Amino acid sequence: MIRNIFKGIKAYAGSIGMISKLGLWKYFGIPILISIVVATIVLVSAYTFADDFGYYFSKLWIWDWGKETFFFLSKILSGILILLVGIIIYKHVVMALSAPFMSPVSEKIEAHLLGVNHHEFRKTSFSEQLWRGIRINMRNLGMEILLTIPILIIGFIPILGFVSTILLILTQGYYAGFGNMDYTLERHFSYSESIKFVKQHRGLAIGNGIVFILFLLIPVIGFILVLPLSVTAASTETVALLKAENKLKIHGA
Repeated sequence: MIRNIFKGIKAYAGSIGMISKLGLWKYFGIPILISIVVATIVLVSAYTFADDFGYYFSKLWIWDWGKETFFFLSKILSGILILLVGIIIYKHVVMALSAPFMSPVSEKIEAHLLGVNHHEFRKTSFSEQLWRGIRINMRNLGMEILLTIPILIIGFIPILGFVSTILLILTQGYYAGFGNMDYTLERHFSYSESIKFVKQHRGLAIGNGIVFILFLLIPVIGFILVLPLSVTAASTETVALLKAENKLKIHGA
């Protein structure tokens, strides 16, 4: 799995070149706008509600001494927790709403990599792609939250905090990469088949998703480039996997 994680990360190296070569930048306008709007909502929410949640957390401190310090720490912790939940929600909302725009990008990359003008895949409409994106990402959102809660609890246990951080990064990465891979898989697999395929290649999903998460740490530019680069990287590696496992039906090769 470690080898596949590095493959997923390495795939980003040629993403900008691929996008420019195939003239794909025009497809990312609306997804980038969606990304910026959702990211703004998350950041504003974290800043706005940190004081409120910090106030309620500070009520747990029943002593007078150190009350101001505890409130300050509670406010910071609240902001971090809101931001963490916001990032989880952000990526799934953005990937779900961007599905109809990312699927054509993935299709063009697939055609280019296979060197064919026509190959068989499931024909889907704009609304079907949108519904598929919503369905996949809402399923992943639920799973990620269920896994994240116990991981955060583990983080409060002395010594295990480091393990919690690693598990959190792997979990976040896996579900981000999952969404990016599905833009290609939706043309070839059903909903359940796609889930099974990603589970079998979770290392690739994690590698792709780790870089996705790291991009979100870059102010402004990260939210602009995260989708174009992550989707392109995921598409190239997913197509390579499908081809290697003979799961592509090609005509005109």
